[in-house]
Amino acid sequence: MIAVTEIGEYGMRVRRLGWAGLEVEAGGKRLVIDYVRDITPLFTGWKPGDWLAAPTGKVDAALVTHLHRDHTDAPALAEVLVPGAPVLRPAPGHGDDVDNVATLLAESELTGHRLAATVVDTWSTHEVGSVRVTAVPAVDGLGDPQVNWVVEADGQRIFHGGDTMFHGYWWLIARRFSPFDAVFLPANGPVVDAPHLQPPSPVLAALDPGQAAAVAEILDARYVVPIHYEPEQPDKIAGYVEVADPARELRKHAGSRARVLAVGERLDLAT
Repeated sequence: MIAVTEIGEYGMRVRRLGWAGLEVEAGGKRLVIDYVRDITPLFTGWKPGDWLAAPTGKVDAALVTHLHRDHTDAPALAEVLVPGAPVLRPAPGHGDDVDNVATLLAESELTGHRLAATVVDTWSTHEVGSVRVTAVPAVDGLGDPQVNWVVEADGQRIFHGGDTMFHGYWWLIARRFSPFDAVFLPANGPVVDAPHLQPPSPVLAALDPGQAAAVAEILDARYVVPIHYEPEQPDKIAGYVEVADPARELRKHAGSRARVLAVGERLDLAT
């Protein structure tokens, strides 16, 4: 059971929940982004352990970048969301079941748990109390619909990059929102060889550390925090090959801008 904790006047605080998950406390509200507790439906080699953390209290809204099962875990969201809390999500995929094979499970779970899911358009802004969230363009390595998120409150602004690839929208996002106090970016640089994506692409399906450092510079970020990696889980699934040590590589490429958070560690952006 999730205990309810008081959210004080601290400015924005962000806690890493593991893989791509974040807990954001700001404006008297608690939000989660890409919060998951069970990744084994997608990553069959994922081992149980302390690699994923839960929010510290009940959650007022959930943001998801896309409906791959390692980013959208409806059973986990159902346990932590207050009744009727919005789940803001991108559009469903187009085409047949083969086209949408990577998103079908999360779609069915969102429906089965009767969550208040709302499809959002890119560049649309939504309010959760005094917290403003904007869905911005992203590019998914498997061709599935994805958005990234800009979250603003208490005079701070952060960016969550899901598992986006490098793309040409970065400069548009920078023009509208920069500077950022912190950007949370994928840094595992996977190459994916999936049965439904043949012949496979040699292009990275998500940012690697060098690309994440470049994005942080474009977005004029005070901190860049690597997400979408867990070095203790090297053999998640066949055909998914990652950078060996994303945190070390990001420090090398981003220098003093790099900020690595352990699972469960909080970053206080008001300091």
